[in-house]
Amino acid sequence: MRQPLSRELSNLLERGRDRQLRLAVTGLSQAGKTAFLTSLVNQLRHAGVEARLDLLPAARDGRLLGAQRLNQPDLGVPRFPYDPGMAALRDTPPRWPEPTRGISELRLQLRYRPAQNGWLSPDIAHLTLDLFDYPGEWLLDLPLLQHDFYSWCQAQPLLEGEQRRALFSEWLDAVKALDPAAEADEAQLAHLADAYAQGLRRAKAAGFSDLQPGRFLLPGELAGAPVLQFFPLPHLDASREMLNNLPQSSLYATLAARFRYYQQQVVKPFYRDHFRRFDRQIVLVDVLGALNAGPERFEDLSRALRQLMQSFDYGKRSLLSRLFAPKIDRLAIAATKADHVTPDQHGHVVQLLEALLAEPLKDLRFANVPVKALSLAAIRATEAREVLQDGKRSSALRGTTLEGEDVLVYPGDVPTRLPNANFWQHQGFDFPSFRPMPSTSDALTHIRMDAAIDWLIGDKLA
Repeated sequence: MRQPLSRELSNLLERGRDRQLRLAVTGLSQAGKTAFLTSLVNQLRHAGVEARLDLLPAARDGRLLGAQRLNQPDLGVPRFPYDPGMAALRDTPPRWPEPTRGISELRLQLRYRPAQNGWLSPDIAHLTLDLFDYPGEWLLDLPLLQHDFYSWCQAQPLLEGEQRRALFSEWLDAVKALDPAAEADEAQLAHLADAYAQGLRRAKAAGFSDLQPGRFLLPGELAGAPVLQFFPLPHLDASREMLNNLPQSSLYATLAARFRYYQQQVVKPFYRDHFRRFDRQIVLVDVLGALNAGPERFEDLSRALRQLMQSFDYGKRSLLSRLFAPKIDRLAIAATKADHVTPDQHGHVVQLLEALLAEPLKDLRFANVPVKALSLAAIRATEAREVLQDGKRSSALRGTTLEGEDVLVYPGDVPTRLPNANFWQHQGFDFPSFRPMPSTSDALTHIRMDAAIDWLIGDKLA
């Protein structure tokens, strides 16, 4: 939905004055985007009062006066459900906010005192911060824009790994017998597409990340539409040229046409209307969850992230490019759920995250895009404890599981590099899922949210 001309001009003026910032919170499913955004809004709303933001200079120095929610500019997009999220966290017992099931946004106005007051500087300045959230499943579709149907079929990891093959075994057996040149059967296509979608949902529940198309997992208004009735052909042995010359009514041509329609009518509008407008971005990664799930799913996460990072538009911006062709000019990559390991392991988590994204990080630094890796817990769920065990002090975590059991756990050491086969044979992880900790104040407790906020917007509050 287009904005009124006056509002577009107002936004354009604000961007030209560098007083408006569009921040995207991205990450795959289960990475904690909703919790992060809820905590981000909460910390900024309570800055200068109860929020602990020592690593954000504007807050530490008392210059950040707080934030107020404003009406969002795009009336066709739902508002991010901050109030329901806070209600869940304040419930008895506390609950995690519901995960994202569609695009949402929220606009904040931050008020602060500039660090240096010149004769042209105001006593009080403001920054308009637009926050964007959307399902992690939809992110998985962005790499599709780099493919045609043939290359997408070749790139799918359906035959890689015993556990993944088992989840798709019945579907794989069915499509193995298909003849790409045969006449397309609409009923058969619908049945096989549904079976493929069920395999994707099983894989997601089992902890896999590299799952395409993402809308099959969360179709929304597209449920049942023919645009979602396609699937890859993992056993192609003919050339692209031969397959592209098959009749339009053939199985291959029909699937390829639906793939192209999906690219053009579903993925490209999502990229054009949302991703191309972002100024800054934080990518949330559940590294510990992948460690917990084992080697096959850890490698699956690595592959999905490598593909995903290639889809974003990074680069420096002049004033003109900022106004008319925005690019992401600052990036944070954060390992979430840092409170699932003891504080002495937080540095290890960051090192593992950097190893997981080694190649994309090299490309970003080569392009001179500022990027920072960190670990955080947007909303704390555990407390670190020092306990005496066999006459020695050791670190442990105390928390309450989702089932309501109070536990003391010893999570062990996180590797600082990508685990090899020997590591997986001799060490495993069993991180339980915890309830959020009850808060004793209006500001949520966290780990390093202030560091993330400083990196993402701190320079605008100077």
